[in-house]
Formats: sequence, structure tokens, C-alpha cells
Amino acid sequence: MVMGKRGRPSALEVCRVLAVFLSLFPSVSLQCKILKCNSEFWASTSNSGPEEEFCTALRAYNSCVRRTARTCRGDLAYHSAQHGIEDLMSQHNCSKEGPTSQSRTRTPLLPPPTPLLPDSQERSNGPEVCHYERSIPRNTAPPNYTHCGFFGDPHLRTFDDDFQTCKVEGAWPLIHNKYLSVQVTNTPVVPGSVATATSKLTIIFKNFQECVDQKMYHAETDELPAAFADGSKNGGERHGANTLRVVEKVPGQHVEIQARYIGTTIVVRQVGRYLTFAVRMPEEVVNSVEEGDNQDLYLCLHGCPANQRIDFRNFRARAAEAQSAGRMRGSSVAHGFTYQSAKAKCKERLPVEDLYFQSCVFDLLSSGDINFTMAAYYAFEDVKMLHSNSKRYHIYENDAFLNSAAQRSKDLLSLFLLNLLAVLLWIECCTVHL
Repeated sequence: MVMGKRGRPSALEVCRVLAVFLSLFPSVSLQCKILKCNSEFWASTSNSGPEEEFCTALRAYNSCVRRTARTCRGDLAYHSAQHGIEDLMSQHNCSKEGPTSQSRTRTPLLPPPTPLLPDSQERSNGPEVCHYERSIPRNTAPPNYTHCGFFGDPHLRTFDDDFQTCKVEGAWPLIHNKYLSVQVTNTPVVPGSVATATSKLTIIFKNFQECVDQKMYHAETDELPAAFADGSKNGGERHGANTLRVVEKVPGQHVEIQARYIGTTIVVRQVGRYLTFAVRMPEEVVNSVEEGDNQDLYLCLHGCPANQRIDFRNFRARAAEAQSAGRMRGSSVAHGFTYQSAKAKCKERLPVEDLYFQSCVFDLLSSGDINFTMAAYYAFEDVKMLHSNSKRYHIYENDAFLNSAAQRSKDLLSLFLLNLLAVLLWIECCTVHL
């Protein structure tokens, strides 16, 4: 499938998405000052006016956003603003060079509320380009689907089936490519503990050709909506709008977002007080990197940074050793579980002692919250629904070790080949001179 150029949103659409996003992330606004830029642009464009005035306001907005680059680099709101500005500049034929201040001030007025139109169920499913698998040329190999999951204290399964337990407190990006961005916010499970869990989740679907408008989905503890942030349940008013849908499976507990135009399915759940995330996505979409973006920080692609990883095997070993020595007066007893009782509880839902079982044990020992048993269980159920290879549903400790060893071997092989090439070039040079 050849992905095309994204469609253009209206000014109000971009402003609404940014305003909602930033109101939901006040800490982000304080850190990178993006809220100030957004509010100034919103005020200056609330009233309709000449195109020249709009372009002037847009250039001022662009200048304000560029000044925040150092503190906002890698932030989802910052990058969303950048994309919105580029789209609006092109849509309104605004030059990047020109005045950035108004000759007269205008009193900002609140725009009239836009009535939410009901999602059209009669609308056609849209053109071929809005159906990922249909748009693939005949006689080509079927797409290879990958899976990423994020759950519990938290535990991460990357697109490469690497399984990690991480700290990652605060806001972290899971996915960021040409078509969507996903960011989670994690908070400590127990005061003083390194273990965290997801309390907020934001997904931005970027506008795409004649298929969908830009849409944002935001969930947080005790608020798992059955619609996008603007109240709609599909991709807007374009011809392929129904190829992006929010489907509520269990009210307040389980939502599925189907993005057929990019062959992607996302599952968001609330289990206990925390959220879980799982996605099925074609490799082509996974690797559709924005120009100049090295993707280093995106957890689903590269995993957690080394300094954010937790070796829960050592944690488990210490818990088992403490129990056998009769010294279980620490955090495990305080949280209500010994190593053996945690294993027994996890065994009720996860009979196979794979890394999902081990993560369940870790979560019970580190938090005492029995809901984490169900978080691990549902994470594995999502794997069975979303992963394309049934032989890779279960991941074991040896698999994790082999993945790590394979990566080290690959690095060593690359180094060896580079050294060999250098030696061969040196020999060739010596032969020529002789």
C-alpha cells in the first residue's frame, strides 16, 4: 500500500484538538509553554476575518511554537502543533515570511457551539485507499502484522516481541508515526515504589486523504469514553469516515478502536484503577517514520531506555529467598502477598508460567493490588486476539534472554564486519603502493 498525502483540516478543527489536548495535560503546558502559544492563536482566530489577518496570526503562532522547541522536543502536543501549522499554512496559501502582529486588536469572542452531527451509518465505507488490505496491489505478499502491549506495573511487549518491565514515570510516547501518535502517563502504584501504572492515555489519529479527519481519543482512570474527544464515534465527514470507529465492548471497561484505513486495531481497557493498551498494526505503518524523526524514544518500537528497566527476576528471587529465610516482614507482607501466595493467585488465571504469569507475580508483590492479576490476564487475551503468530503468544524468560543475546550478537557481528572491511581496504591500499 502506498500511503498518500494527508488531508487538510480547518483552522477550528486544529485549534479544538490542541485546546482539548492541552487542557488534559496541564503539566505538559507548564513545561513547554505550548498552552500560551495555543491560547494566543485561538484568541486571534476566533472571529472570522481577512485571509491576511489569519496568515499573520498563523505566522505568530509558528514563531511562538518554534521558541518552545528546546523544552518541548519529543512532546506530543508540540509535534501536533507543528503538523497543524504546516497544514494550515498550505491550506490558506500563507507565506512563512511576513508580519507576525496585527495592525489592530480584536476582541476575542467564543465561537458558537458546533452541533455534533450523528455518525452516518448509511455513508459508503469509502474508496479503496481507505481500506488497507484492499489497497494492496494483487500478486503481492500479504501484510505482516505486529503487536505491542502495555499493561500492569507497567510491562511492555514491543513490536519485536521483546518483553520488559519498566519504571517510566510520567508521560511517555508509545507510538509516533505518520498516521497516529500514542502517549501514556504513568503514576506510582505505591508511594516510594519504583513501580508505576498507566493512569492516562491519549491517541491522536492524523487526518488522512479522503478517509478521516484528525481525531483524538483520551482516557484516564474512571473515564473510558466510547467516543473521540469531540463526541463523535467515527472519522468525521469524509467519504471513508467509517474506516475509523470507536466501539464500546464493555461500558467503562473495554473499548476497541478500529482504524481500517491503516489496518490497525487498538484495545484500551480499565482494570482496577489503571489502563491497559494493546495494538495490532502492519509493519509498513509501524515503520512509517516522520522525516527527521529517529524514533528513539518510542517504547513500542525500541523498548524502554536501559535506565528505566526493572529486572523483576532479581526482585522475584529476593522475595523467594526472604520467604524461605522466614524474613517476610518487608513490602511483600505489608502488601498482603508472599511469593508463594502471589504465585498461587496468578496461577488461577494464568496457568502457563510465561512472562505474563511472572509479571502478574511481580505486580502482586510490588503493589498488593489484586486487580493486576486481571490486567495480566486481559493483556494475554489481547495477545491472542491481536498477534498474528499463534506460536508467539507465550514469551518465556529464555526467549527474553535469547532476544537480548541475539541483539548483542548482531552488534558484535556488525563491529566485526566493519573491522574486516577496514583491514581489507588497508591491504588493498598497501598492494597498490607496492
